[in-house]
Amino acid sequence: MLGDWEVPRIAMMRSEEARKFAEFPVPGRRGSLFQDLDAEAAVIDIAGSLYAEEETGAFMQAARSRFAAGEPLTFVADITEATDIQYVLIEHLVLEMRGDRPGELGYRLRLRESPPPPPPPDPFGGIAGDLLAEAGALVEGVTSALDALDALADLPDFSDPSALLGGTTEEAAAAIGRLGEIGGKLQALFGGS
Repeated sequence: MLGDWEVPRIAMMRSEEARKFAEFPVPGRRGSLFQDLDAEAAVIDIAGSLYAEEETGAFMQAARSRFAAGEPLTFVADITEATDIQYVLIEHLVLEMRGDRPGELGYRLRLRESPPPPPPPDPFGGIAGDLLAEAGALVEGVTSALDALDALADLPDFSDPSALLGGTTEEAAAAIGRLGEIGGKLQALFGGS
């Protein structure tokens, strides 16, 4: 199975795996030192042939559309049972019609392993948890300080204390003025001078 497409009439399937090595020659020593650079992408060759005209037309359309898309496809086959191959790309597509075999379409597909990309890196992955907690506490402290400064901006102006009392001073002066009137009336009532 190549994605959702079952490749028909397979006559041959071959898997090829190799490792990459960096060679370091050592002067005066027989042989070289090698550093293993891990395995290369696996290659899978599939070959087969079709005879019916309807089959060949449908096959060519299905194979060419998947090849042209150039997108990784899931791959399941017995030959890859002991490997971790999950996705492949169609690297080569060969379609062949021969005069000595009329009505036969031969095909070869070369698939190359295409592992999924790694997950995106965590932007805070290298920062210790304690450092993140301290940064959060710092931001919270700065926010509290800004709130306190904002509250200080609402304080009244202390250069004029009467502003703190609002209209209370006028009311007090009016009340005192009325007391003076009452005092004069009381003196007249009790006969004082």
